[in-house]
This record gives sequence, C-alpha cells and structure tokens, in this order.
Amino acid sequence: MTVLHSAPKYASNDGVVETLSAALGSMLISATEQHGEVVLTVARPEIANALKLLRDEHEYQQMMEMAGVDYPSRVERFEVVYMLLSVTRNHRLLVKCTASESTPVPTVTTLWPNAGWLEREVFDMYGVIFAGNKDLRRILTDYGFEGHPFRKDFPLTGYVELRYSEEDKRVVYEPVKLAQDFRSFDYMSPWEGSDYILPGDEKADAPPVAEKKTTDSPKDTGADKDTDAKAAEKEAPPAPAKDEKGDKA
Repeated sequence: MTVLHSAPKYASNDGVVETLSAALGSMLISATEQHGEVVLTVARPEIANALKLLRDEHEYQQMMEMAGVDYPSRVERFEVVYMLLSVTRNHRLLVKCTASESTPVPTVTTLWPNAGWLEREVFDMYGVIFAGNKDLRRILTDYGFEGHPFRKDFPLTGYVELRYSEEDKRVVYEPVKLAQDFRSFDYMSPWEGSDYILPGDEKADAPPVAEKKTTDSPKDTGADKDTDAKAAEKEAPPAPAKDEKGDKA
C-alpha cells in the first residue's frame, strides 16, 4: 500500500524530553515520561507561550482535548491538562499547569479556536477561570446551577434538581430527593454468611424423594424394541457420499 504521508507509523519518545526541556527553558517546571507518554508541567502564567512554542516550532499542530483534575489536598488543587498531537511526527504530548479557584489560567483560544468550548467545560465542571476567554459560560450544566460537579468534594446527589411545574407553568428548582422505596441495602456479603435466605437456598431443606424414578431397563423407558435398539448404537452411520456436483450418490 502506498504511504501518502511522511509521519512514522510508531512514534518514539527518544530525545523528546531533553529537546523540549531545552526549548521551554524557564517556562518548564518538570518533564517526565510516564506510561509511555511525555508529560510537561509548565508554569501557569507561561502556559499560552509554551503551547505556542510547541505548536509553531515543534510541530504539535493540534490540541485534541483539555481536561481538569482535582487534588483537594493541594494548595493549588486543580490541574489543567492539554493533549497535543503532532500530525507530521505522529506524536502525542501532555502539557499541564496548576491552578486554584482564585488563580486564572491564560486562555489558549488565540492558538486553537476549539479551546473555547473545552475551556468552558473545565470551567463548568471544576470552576477553573480562564483569563481572556470572551465567552466563559457553563456548557454542560443548566443556567443558575450551583457548584462544580467534577470536584471531589461535590456531593454525590448534587444540590438541587430542576423540573417543569405544570402548576407554576415554569421550570422550578427543588432540593434533590432520591426515592429509595424499592431499594434496601444490607451491606452484607453472602460469602461471609448472611442472616437471610438467598435465592435458591429455600430448596436446600426439601424433603428426600421416597422413590427414585429410574430407567434401568428398556421396559422403563416406554419405547418399543426398535427405538431401544437404535439408542443402543454407539456410533452414528456415516454420511452419504456426494458426487462432484454435491448431489447424493
């Protein structure tokens, strides 16, 4: 098959950490290779400049995705992760920076237009602010939603739920109510022994059978002699032979 592009089929990480570390200089905090991927941690104020350098001078043309991570025990609890792809070298790169609720991250919408939607998602789910994003609105939750669902301290049931009220003829917000009428949790392991009967165990105490029904002799089967003789055959007869056309000979 003819190859129409010059990108290698398998990209290697050999020399990538050293080359990019030298190029980023003081903008870089750390550079490691983890699980077969190169991960660069960049100072937050320099994230846009670092990504621009990687795009223009090192052929990482596309930003494929952005993601947020929450570490509540850290002073700057959030990480913003940028996934870059070099089409010409078939190589992927992870670049990240840290942030808190009160430390905005420079926007990269001037580098990649698709970053507008991705930054809105990280803002909506984690509460990270992106300085310079001219349309930083919620994108997955509803208008007026309180909180950020992907934070690790966010209540599992949320704060409020919305529904359309026929009585008020509008959308109303109410505290979340989870109906558990048909659910019961005993948190017991059946392997360690339970104080209730598991499905199927009710048959364990069934009374013994007084008389076992067996077919020890041909007369007990209810079949005639020809049927019994056929059942006694150990091997099935061979299949009929076929000619070249597939018809039976």
